[in-house]
Amino acid sequence: MKRLAIALLAATASTVAAPAQAAEVQITTQNPVIELSVFEQIEVEPDMATISTGVQTDAATAVEALRRNSAEMERLVALIRALGIPARDIQTASINLNPRYDYNNRGDQPPRFLGYQASNQVTVKLRDLDRVGEVLDAMVEAGATNINGPQFSIEDDEAVKAQARSNALERGRAQAEEYARLAGYSGVRLLQVAEAIRGSSGSMAKDEAIVVTASRVAAAPPPPVAPGVVSTGVGIALTYEMTR
Repeated sequence: MKRLAIALLAATASTVAAPAQAAEVQITTQNPVIELSVFEQIEVEPDMATISTGVQTDAATAVEALRRNSAEMERLVALIRALGIPARDIQTASINLNPRYDYNNRGDQPPRFLGYQASNQVTVKLRDLDRVGEVLDAMVEAGATNINGPQFSIEDDEAVKAQARSNALERGRAQAEEYARLAGYSGVRLLQVAEAIRGSSGSMAKDEAIVVTASRVAAAPPPPVAPGVVSTGVGIALTYEMTR
């Protein structure tokens, strides 16, 4: 006779959320157990693109650098909104102000102070993927000095994860039954399921960036964009007891 310790989460049933309490439940088994890790991934077409964009400005003083940057950023955000993108899909990601130095001085001279650099980044969500190229081009024309993305994803992947969950459980049981048969047993009994959610991933690298220069603003056409597919899924740990 074997005992298998399984940790369960017990929560009080009420309208007010209560902290979950861990409880250990002892499950007695008569036969050997099988422990499996199963990951199921499903590829689907994305329905949302996320782009990070912003402006970077230099000036002799911190106040002037931030003032210029704010003015340019207001113009960029105004254009993004004019494209029909709602305010809830535009979010400030970072604002930075740093001194600039020239470290190329010869000899033992200290770095030469050049002034200040201010930068402001916003994250923009696009729900119409056919407009990604148009929006990228408009951002450049509005003064954006850097663009990161697009990163494609699924806005609501619950249905996809539910399918992945079902597939993983079915595949895990088939594997457990095969192990049981090879060990001389006729079936299996499920004892425990633990799940790890896997997030969706984009078809472009997350850190891939488009750096904008003056020549590109004048000459570059709207960039071609291919959404491709993204993947999402679940990983589950299963414990079965072999049965006669």
